[in-house]
Amino acid sequence: MRKRILVIEDDLSIGQVLELNLADEGFVVELAIDGETGLAKLANYPYDLLILDVMLPGIDGLEVCRRLRSQSIYTPIIILSSKAAEVNRIVGLEMGADDYVTKPFSLLELVARVRALIRRVEALKIDSSQKTLSTIVTERLRIDPQAHKVWLEGQPVTLTVREFDLLYFFANHPDQIYTRMELLDHVWGYSHDGYEHTVNSHINRLRAKIESNPAKPRQILTVWGIGYKFSASVETGFS
Repeated sequence: MRKRILVIEDDLSIGQVLELNLADEGFVVELAIDGETGLAKLANYPYDLLILDVMLPGIDGLEVCRRLRSQSIYTPIIILSSKAAEVNRIVGLEMGADDYVTKPFSLLELVARVRALIRRVEALKIDSSQKTLSTIVTERLRIDPQAHKVWLEGQPVTLTVREFDLLYFFANHPDQIYTRMELLDHVWGYSHDGYEHTVNSHINRLRAKIESNPAKPRQILTVWGIGYKFSASVETGFS
């Protein structure tokens, strides 16, 4: 079954280019030019992915993202932002977007990210339906892959799909060191030179959510000159 993508982009020329190119890749694509129209479409149909511009008239992309993440149905989100909107891009990721592409962008890059995100979400669905995944418990964390939820010292932590994938992958491989490119391959589903900053930004946000002092992390550690690891010095158990 062909995957359905909603593009919310007020620049009609960009929206139409995305619509045409994604359709050529086999996706069913719909276009909305403002946040209100986009939210109405999202309320009426469960899309497989949303491509969301930050700067929209009326209801902006950040508010669209916030409202969508308040709902029970999870729709993967890729946000579009210009380099001048760095703060908005970061806030969008904090609100629950799964990935971002900076304008001006490469269509090949965008398609790669769309396919990787859809593939990752589908893999999670298959894992959940076909096998029982282990809940991971550390001194401070409980990570439940069935419910796709995380608790920090008994309190729920809100993570995006990608943040959850990254944390669960780390916790499943304690003390094993991974380069940024390896993490891109294992967690994001693609390996492209120059995208290592994606790993860095997700790790920084993850640390901000699960570490007592993100500047001095206890569990997600930097191995200088190599990459990152999930520390096994914190007692870890599986149930």
